[in-house]
Amino acid sequence: MDRHYSVNKDHGSTSPSIGRMMPPQTNERSYPLPRKSIFLAFLLFCSVISYKSLFIVDGVMASDKKEPMQYRYTTVTGYFLQDENSTNPDTFDFATQNFGLINREYDTDASVDSPSVSQWQRFGNKLQALNKEASEGTRYILVYMARHGEGWHNRAERKYGTKAWDCYWSTLEGDGDIFWADARLTDEGASQALAVHALWKSKLTEQSILAPERFFVSPLDRCLRTAQLTWSGIDLPSGRPFNHEVKELLREAIGIHTCDRRSNKTYIQSTYPFKVEPGFAEQDPLWVPDLRESNPYLDARLKQLLDDIFRHNSDTVFSLTSHGGAVGAMLRVVGHREFPLKTGTIMPVLVKAELLYGKGPESPKEPWKPKPDC
Repeated sequence: MDRHYSVNKDHGSTSPSIGRMMPPQTNERSYPLPRKSIFLAFLLFCSVISYKSLFIVDGVMASDKKEPMQYRYTTVTGYFLQDENSTNPDTFDFATQNFGLINREYDTDASVDSPSVSQWQRFGNKLQALNKEASEGTRYILVYMARHGEGWHNRAERKYGTKAWDCYWSTLEGDGDIFWADARLTDEGASQALAVHALWKSKLTEQSILAPERFFVSPLDRCLRTAQLTWSGIDLPSGRPFNHEVKELLREAIGIHTCDRRSNKTYIQSTYPFKVEPGFAEQDPLWVPDLRESNPYLDARLKQLLDDIFRHNSDTVFSLTSHGGAVGAMLRVVGHREFPLKTGTIMPVLVKAELLYGKGPESPKEPWKPKPDC
């Protein structure tokens, strides 16, 4: 089942859409042969002029004007422990490891050589130099990929086991004791988000860690609540306001699981102090009860999201609060090694984004998948 996502260029936002081409309808009139011949000759003349005008814009052949289509992403390694094959994601603790920033020297350290300058400040200086020296169309971007705190769906999956969860329990809204449709945070999940809040506060004060310039969040409740608990009340540097934007495409794999069906727009806007992107629908336009989004479609959707964010924002440091599956897809898109995130954790990734011209990638071939049999 093909699902298509498109960029709304008028508003600078990404929104899902499904399009259909309709054949044009015409009302042909009949002319006597001489008049019709003259008319056809006139049409031929106009067609030649119109055809040439398609290729000449402002005196330049249109074929010489290249329209940007997408970004090519590469993970820049050597800066964070999560990039290293020797780092075990099962035992790694980003909170005790300075978010994973490697304690090392940079070739730009001479310009900020001082005992009082932190590792994060020296990294910030290096990032600034990378962008200053980058070729046209290339940017270096720091992305903080955050996974929401523990949700009730996480607890339910542990209760019933992954196989039974995927084939049966995930299709329900709860079991009488636990409710997991558009899953909320558990008390443990809220505690995880508050712990990250305290960590950000200490790193901003003690090390001047690079604060995000732009914040984006999934429309699912567990992510909205995580972002709210993490960032509310933090004294961010001047020019970097708490300005989360809800992005439809920054969500978990779509379909079957009721925990991944979002609440309506009215609930989101009345509950959280976040703005929704232009074109955000009142009801969930993507979730379906009978099919689950395949990884190739998930990757394509998250790539389109990143393309949209970076095309319309010239900032360098971004925060994206989402899900384990969404983070995994973004890591594949930027060429990072697999690094599963635990609930309530954050992973910084330094990304090289190169603007490409010409035809974009083909649509995924692997179809969405039905619910597995029990």
